[in-house]
Amino acid sequence: MTKNSVVLILMRVVLGIIFIFHGADKFQMGLSQVESWFSSIGIPGFLAYVVAILELIGGIMLVFGLFTRYVSGLFVIMLIGAIFTTKLSAGLLGDGQMAGYELDLGLVLISLYLVVSDQTPLSVDRFIMNKRAV
Repeated sequence: MTKNSVVLILMRVVLGIIFIFHGADKFQMGLSQVESWFSSIGIPGFLAYVVAILELIGGIMLVFGLFTRYVSGLFVIMLIGAIFTTKLSAGLLGDGQMAGYELDLGLVLISLYLVVSDQTPLSVDRFIMNKRAV
């Protein structure tokens, strides 16, 4: 296994874990509270459920490497939406009351790399591709 493969696995798994924790946090907080907050900033409240489920289930899928490109693509869209709807006004590093979008940019770049990467080492995706090749 090459160094690039190891780093790619680490990026995929760590990104998945980050999103699992973000999704679980929304469920622990209560989706109705998240929905209220979304509505208060002008985002349709039902998207709170979509985001929470995407973060939790998508994060699990990334850890196992299942549909990595598709899940990562959805994360890119979600993160860009978060930047433009909530964080852009706070600036790159935040404004003292709200976090900035520097973390979101980093997560977008990792997700984007997973979308375009040809490799999927140690993943369900790789297992599926190998099965089809036989």
